[in-house]
Amino acid sequence: MSLELHVSEREQFELSGPLDLTSVDWNDPHHRRSVAACLVQGVYILERDRQEKREGPLALAPPWWEFFKFKLACPIIDNVDSSIFGAIYEYNTSLSGSQHNSPLYVIAFRGTVTKGNSISQDILLDLHIIQNKLHQASRAEIATQAVRSIVAAYDPSRVWLAGHSLGSAIAMITGKNMAKSGVFIESFLFNPPFISPPIERIKNPKIKHGIRFAGSLITAGLSLALKGPPQSGTRAVDSFAAMAAWVPNLFVNPADHICAEYVGYFEHREKMEQIGAGAIERLASQNSLGTLVMNARGNREAEALHLIPSANLTVNISPSANFKHAHGIHQWWRLDIGLKSKLHLYR
Repeated sequence: MSLELHVSEREQFELSGPLDLTSVDWNDPHHRRSVAACLVQGVYILERDRQEKREGPLALAPPWWEFFKFKLACPIIDNVDSSIFGAIYEYNTSLSGSQHNSPLYVIAFRGTVTKGNSISQDILLDLHIIQNKLHQASRAEIATQAVRSIVAAYDPSRVWLAGHSLGSAIAMITGKNMAKSGVFIESFLFNPPFISPPIERIKNPKIKHGIRFAGSLITAGLSLALKGPPQSGTRAVDSFAAMAAWVPNLFVNPADHICAEYVGYFEHREKMEQIGAGAIERLASQNSLGTLVMNARGNREAEALHLIPSANLTVNISPSANFKHAHGIHQWWRLDIGLKSKLHLYR
């Protein structure tokens, strides 16, 4: 049976990759974004190669990193289903030399693969995101160990983290863990999950702000009732403050309901500061209403994945034909898309 029957166009770099990016300017944010997205796609195709038993010249994954002069240092394997969910890439300095601002290592994580024998474990982990317990999964622990091993041996400023969807959630957990220990890794998080009602879909800005304002009051009030006033020196306050210096690059599409709430999340923080309610929002931004309820019911291990103090938020403002396009990794390596970026720093 011919190879074409098993392969989609998006798996093949020569058909869907950024072939015009023959020379990477590592100071160009668009180039950096495109390379990071392609390395994440490489992990997706690594897993598909494994499932389809495509080896040697039949393997489709290598062009996704070799085109940018990377080599695969090692795949990262899930200990439950033996799927490839991540990869450690090493920049091949023998081919390109050491370039300023280029990463020496990139650790990338894929999202859910809806084909093959990895689908059940992937969907289970997707449910863990909704239940605020992904950080308890072995895949998150394996990812954190892989990153720790690299930053222990190499300059953390030359290490990148990247992920898409579920993989973005895993990368975020890892980045937060490293930030809490004082190590801040350049991170590229594509379509990161934000578990929340779809408030961004509301067209009326006054209604939208009213709902968010009420949510902040309830969250802050419940936090005070359960935890008491935040005090400097407490573990929760210190860990959140410690993460403030970590500024991951978040890439979201407003037509993707999985990640779109990040737009309103950061915009609302600014509005609360403007109306003099910054103290309420600073308390609310450290807590999730769902997680507080779970904590009150005795689940002290629940942790809201999306709570981060700072980010460089990039929004794809180009039209998306459908949800599949809006959530896909492929949009992020294109150099011709319309983007709007804003830096959000926690104060």
